[in-house]
Amino acid sequence: MTAMSTPESPSAEVELLSFRLADEEYSVDIMSVREIRGWTRATPLPHAPPHVRGVINLRGTVLPVVDLSVRLGMAPVPGDSRNVIIVVQVGSQTTGLLVNAVSDILSLPRSELQPPPDLVADGDQSFIEALTIVDGRMIRVLDLRAVLPDQSAEAA
Repeated sequence: MTAMSTPESPSAEVELLSFRLADEEYSVDIMSVREIRGWTRATPLPHAPPHVRGVINLRGTVLPVVDLSVRLGMAPVPGDSRNVIIVVQVGSQTTGLLVNAVSDILSLPRSELQPPPDLVADGDQSFIEALTIVDGRMIRVLDLRAVLPDQSAEAA
């Protein structure tokens, strides 16, 4: 199936899945992506954080869906047939990310990834792991561990 991520040399290639949120372009490491699904209406959960759209049934598994726009402080994704849900896995946690559209699969040397400027005042809302420029477009690489809601406390 998929190879486990291992520490790699700076010259190694990284593959990113890029997608759009409003007029901005973001990406995630393709090794964390399990599948890309068409829009499915999520069932809302009471007392869920505003960025959690709800849950969907993914082949018998209850999958939380995060509206990535809201999580990043932007206007909500409308949730229509043009939108997609990117199913990602980080550790044992699987989550759906609602985005406007998937753009591309990018393969580039790790050396082209630059750390973001340290502009965050409180330090705990830094969702951007790296930045890169592809064909004149600035693409943000998300740190999924920071973006995804922590479910370990809820699962205990």
